[in-house]
Amino acid sequence: MIEVLRLSHRLKRDVRVSTHCALSSRALGASKIYYSGQHDSSYEDSVNKIVSNWGGDFTIEYVKNPIELIKAKKRENYFVVHLTCYGLELNKEITKIRRNKKILVVVGSEKVPPEIYHLADINLSVTNQPHSEIAALSLFLHEYFQGKEMNLKFKNAKIIVKPAKIGKNVIKNL
Repeated sequence: MIEVLRLSHRLKRDVRVSTHCALSSRALGASKIYYSGQHDSSYEDSVNKIVSNWGGDFTIEYVKNPIELIKAKKRENYFVVHLTCYGLELNKEITKIRRNKKILVVVGSEKVPPEIYHLADINLSVTNQPHSEIAALSLFLHEYFQGKEMNLKFKNAKIIVKPAKIGKNVIKNL
């Protein structure tokens, strides 16, 4: 089980990035996203609408104190992966990380508090260059699931896309 924590959501600035973080999490196999920063019911509604239409059991939850969430997850034996360009290399660490069945992936936003680096079981980088948190999350999930997430089927989907060489092939079960 993989859950994601998106740090420091800002209403005016991060709506699109936070939404894409949730969409990527869901589509690539995570079961839940938490977010901290400013509470945003429209963000939650948007994610819940995606789940309602496209299926699956993905959930979203606001947390006021991300440090306390991380500590609680560690007490529940979650392995905490903090994605940062300053971390250890993904390709050298992924095999060890896969040994953990419960993972909380922490994805930053604005300046990440130093305590996050210390609480994480691993600070992990997909590249040691500045990069998008969404790209880092997507690459992490792809490597963790070894590509199997590409074939996920989402139960109770009202909208399904069938691959097509040209055009769009969408089935709506509304």
